Amino acid sequence: MRMELKDCSRYVWWLVPASSTEETKNPENGGKVQLKRELGLFSAVNYILAVMIGSGIFVSPASALKYAGSVGMCLVTWIACGMISLLGALAYSELGTLVPRSGSEYAYFVDSFSPLHRFWGPLPAFIYSWIMTVAIRPAEIAVLLLTFSQYLCQPILDFFCMSDQEENQKVITAIALVALGVTTYINVSSVKLYVKIQNIFGSFKVIACLIVICGGIYEIFRGNTDNLTKGFAGTSTSPKDFALAFYSGLWAYDGWSSVTAITEELKRPEVNIPRSIFIAVPMVTILYVFMNMSYMTVLTPNEMITAQAVAVTFGERIFGSFSAVIPLGVALSTFGCALSLQFGVTRLCYVSGQDGFMLESLSYVHFKKLTPLPAVLLQGMLAFLFISTGEVLELIEFASFLIWFFYGVAMISLLVMRKTMKDAKRPYKVPLVVPIFIFVVALYLSVIPIVLDPTPKYLLALGFMLIGVAIYSWFVYYNHRPKTIMESITRCVQLLFRVVPPEAD
Repeated sequence: MRMELKDCSRYVWWLVPASSTEETKNPENGGKVQLKRELGLFSAVNYILAVMIGSGIFVSPASALKYAGSVGMCLVTWIACGMISLLGALAYSELGTLVPRSGSEYAYFVDSFSPLHRFWGPLPAFIYSWIMTVAIRPAEIAVLLLTFSQYLCQPILDFFCMSDQEENQKVITAIALVALGVTTYINVSSVKLYVKIQNIFGSFKVIACLIVICGGIYEIFRGNTDNLTKGFAGTSTSPKDFALAFYSGLWAYDGWSSVTAITEELKRPEVNIPRSIFIAVPMVTILYVFMNMSYMTVLTPNEMITAQAVAVTFGERIFGSFSAVIPLGVALSTFGCALSLQFGVTRLCYVSGQDGFMLESLSYVHFKKLTPLPAVLLQGMLAFLFISTGEVLELIEFASFLIWFFYGVAMISLLVMRKTMKDAKRPYKVPLVVPIFIFVVALYLSVIPIVLDPTPKYLLALGFMLIGVAIYSWFVYYNHRPKTIMESITRCVQLLFRVVPPEAD
């Protein structure tokens, strides 16, 4: 299936001079040009926190409260969603330690389904990489950076009394594009630089969460407990509302599987994947539950539901003249999330390029920086297009339900590998009931949006998947690729970016 370019070496002989090659040699990679294991346990925990904690918990966490109907049931919903997320993440721990390759679901689909059928077997892996790399992840990065820019610029725009919405939007878009350039530069430069900056931003976003929690605790000690004492009064008994409350909560926790997307760059992944999940997911659950408790201590349910940005309204009520710390916290959180999402999706491009599901040059690494430079630049360009158009929210709404669909397929993948790889070494193994339960939850979350809101936008998602099937059939399965053009592209990429195929261990 993989596209082979057997004579690529003739294009790169001069790209890696002897002196530069010596610079890349070190005990960690034996002098090989390949991705290096730079992320330890602390960085893995921070990576999960970076992806899970975006803008949602600061801007719009009130959906669960709206549908739960009461303070008590809302908190129960957040706790239950955290526990479900932990179970799903533990199932991914088994997958990540069984298939020690970056790409998360992509790698699992390849190993479990490809041997089953020559055509249909590799298709789930291709569709996953197609949807994630071309649409969902670049669109999410665009939304996060636009949110970052909005919360960073808003105090400045308000200070200068700039009321022209059109001009303000141009400023916000321009700052978002600058931020995209910064994230792309970081991910191109080196993994070590990314790890350092990610750890800093991960710490900042936890501090921002703790500031909100401390504000709520302060109000509780002052005796402001009227909202909390309402308990379960007003709890909705509608099955539809119950479903939507859990749907909202589980979406807020999305990102619990993120560490398995970067397996090849984790130190001791068989140990650090389960450990990082055991630390990060319960930590996020505790932060989310206590942040919601803080919000509901200070704001009435109606104020939470109608607030444009709950954390900002909360900050104005509690911190007064120091309330600007909350928008700054939102900005830092969204920037860190966008940076880490871009890091993860470029690794998906990298592994799918190795298997011939994308241009093979996307799997090449810079001979000195040891980063997948072509993949990073591709994701930067796609996010640039989404930011420039500005119309990305609708894309995420009609396509994001597919994320839980792929979670469900991953659980099937785990069950398949329990049969086909039953003798393989498993450093970590979950009870069989866990993947079955997560599959049921994933099926529910995939179907609920379509049942409750059967709009044509879901047909667009289906159409996008069918386009992927057509591309897979022509270019991958039947291998109808213009060899001369593909070799020319590979040569240009190598000469322009000084990248080479990664060396095997």
